[in-house]
Amino acid sequence: MTISVRKNAIAEIAAGDVCSSEGFEKSISEFYGEDVFNLKTMREFLPRDVYKKLLATIKKGSTLDSTIADSVANAMKRWAINKGASHYSHWFQPLTSTTAEKHDSFIEPDNVGGVVMDFSGSNLIKGEPDASSFPSGGLRATFEARGYTAWDPTSPAFIKRNSNGATLCIPTVFCSYTGEALDKKTPLLRSIDAVSVQAGRLLNLLGIELEERIIPTLGAEQEYFLVDKKLASCRPDLVQTGRTLFGNMPQKHQQLSDHYFGSIKRRVLDFMTAVDHQLWKLGIPAKTRHNEVSPAQFELAAQFETLNLAVDHNMLIMEVLRDVADQFGFECLMHEKPFAGVNGSGKHNNWSLNGPGINMLKPGKNPRENKMFLATLCAVIKAVDTHADLLRSTSASAGNDHRLGGHEAPPAIISMYLGEELTAIVDQLENGVKESLDAAKKMHIGTETLPQLSLDNSDRNRTSPFAFTGNKFEFRAVGAEQSCANANIILNTIVAEALDEICTDLEALPADKFEEGFETVLGKVIKGHKRIIFNGDNYTQEWVEEAARRGLPNLVKTPEAIKTLIAEKAVKLFEKYNVMTKTELECRHDVYLDVYDQVVAIEGGVALEMAESSILFAALNQLEKLYSLTSKGCALKTVTGLVEKIENSTEKLSTNIESLRQALETKESLTILDAMQELRATVDCLELCIDDEIWPLPKYNELLFVY
Repeated sequence: MTISVRKNAIAEIAAGDVCSSEGFEKSISEFYGEDVFNLKTMREFLPRDVYKKLLATIKKGSTLDSTIADSVANAMKRWAINKGASHYSHWFQPLTSTTAEKHDSFIEPDNVGGVVMDFSGSNLIKGEPDASSFPSGGLRATFEARGYTAWDPTSPAFIKRNSNGATLCIPTVFCSYTGEALDKKTPLLRSIDAVSVQAGRLLNLLGIELEERIIPTLGAEQEYFLVDKKLASCRPDLVQTGRTLFGNMPQKHQQLSDHYFGSIKRRVLDFMTAVDHQLWKLGIPAKTRHNEVSPAQFELAAQFETLNLAVDHNMLIMEVLRDVADQFGFECLMHEKPFAGVNGSGKHNNWSLNGPGINMLKPGKNPRENKMFLATLCAVIKAVDTHADLLRSTSASAGNDHRLGGHEAPPAIISMYLGEELTAIVDQLENGVKESLDAAKKMHIGTETLPQLSLDNSDRNRTSPFAFTGNKFEFRAVGAEQSCANANIILNTIVAEALDEICTDLEALPADKFEEGFETVLGKVIKGHKRIIFNGDNYTQEWVEEAARRGLPNLVKTPEAIKTLIAEKAVKLFEKYNVMTKTELECRHDVYLDVYDQVVAIEGGVALEMAESSILFAALNQLEKLYSLTSKGCALKTVTGLVEKIENSTEKLSTNIESLRQALETKESLTILDAMQELRATVDCLELCIDDEIWPLPKYNELLFVY
């Protein structure tokens, strides 16, 4: 790329018209959820008895009555066609980072030259995509291609629109011909059932009755970067890998903290408004939008929803962000670390257990007396300590390895932050003490004109991977590009196990000893698992050493973290609660490890190509210009020094290129990463001493600030 292309792109961006959003023709309440086959729409389109049966499945987890399929399918078809849909698709989540869909039209020939619009119960319940074409860890070969998608009635169908049509999308699970789960939704639904059963068991022990079951809920915060598409398209690394493989930080980046929660640029705000508009039509409760810490970084957060629906909605949020960004001339980057040296992007996973009028992780006015909260808290402590390695595996990816451990991203060591009040409570449980704690504290800001603020029962620790934040736990390690499903499959299952073991101990207590025994059981849990609690700075070397003394795992790299999925302990856990079989775990291990190796190999290949075909020639071009100066008699020390510096760096660049080429031939990911890092150091050095008119790539100061 010549400098003119880069500079022209910047000039066009600076002079370009702002792409305004259309605005709202109706009030939000009028169009919210209009493209979703939700309960309100079901009640309108379904016969009353069919609606009641379907509602029982959605709300209470009752077995789906297959006899209602034709009636539901006919109602869905009529509704979708009224919305302009011509096709339907089973929408599922294979073992990739995206969703999948195959579109079939509603039309069927009527044998007299026309068509009828047809969609049967069998079309709704089952589809047949080729299983061999998706990652399966060897479960499906090309000659064994059959796989099935099956309707998930707990997540409503929705309309996906394009510029000249619409498609009815039906959330489904995806399994092989031999029955193994080849997706993320199937084990997620199984894990929800597992934790729901054990949570209900605890409530029964405590004398709490519910008409509907307890299920986990999720509020996901999605971070992302926006880069102008004209500049992004000039960077082969952004186009092919989603991150910059080379580049120096500009003198000003995030050190002044002036971007975080700052005034949102008009073009970005128009983009955000259009995103919200689309999400609200899809019934996605997009709540919060703001500038994030790094320049060009932003966040979107949705309200809490039932876990399965929230995971589906987060996948849609990522899709809508990318689609709308393209309409506004942006490239939406969801890589966990698109720019070295500034904050990366995470997906904060806010998890809790809820039922009608109940949050099992809500401390209440007197948490020391709240048995439901205390037992649930102890179960989570026990679960995270027992399976810290498994929880770490859910954040393991090639992209997230670059993010974890700095710039507000937690380290690979899993620990829990509880804050002062809850730590005092668990200390009391451990020591068999029962004392009242201070009532809710108030903060007086210093002037009578301002209100006193009630303090939460914990501060926030942005270095902790797993932090209590009021009435939920926030797992901060999940990467921005990852599905929330993996983290919650494991979180649900390990908490189910912990609740199971606590309930078993409580059930063994004599009725007249329950009060005393309850405290003893929980105290035993704390004694056995308090090592996981850490309220300090997770970034310090002292914590690394302390964590090692406590015996906490420190799985820094993805390959070692992924191996925990096939450990004997993990297999026993997942098979006991019918979440995943050994075969399904082995499948995921093989798929995720292969994806990691493939991503690293792609990045290495792109880096090699960029260095060879672009950066090396830029260095030689610069040398040619400098040689011309010296041949004309220029003897300035500055010139001769610059010649020597670029000559040395160019020689080193050639060596680094060859080293990376050899590393790629080994197919060893860690070797490739080391060679890429050495190459990057040389390229970044050259960027600082090569004429801006010659340097071929948009720089960080342009990518992060010109939009």
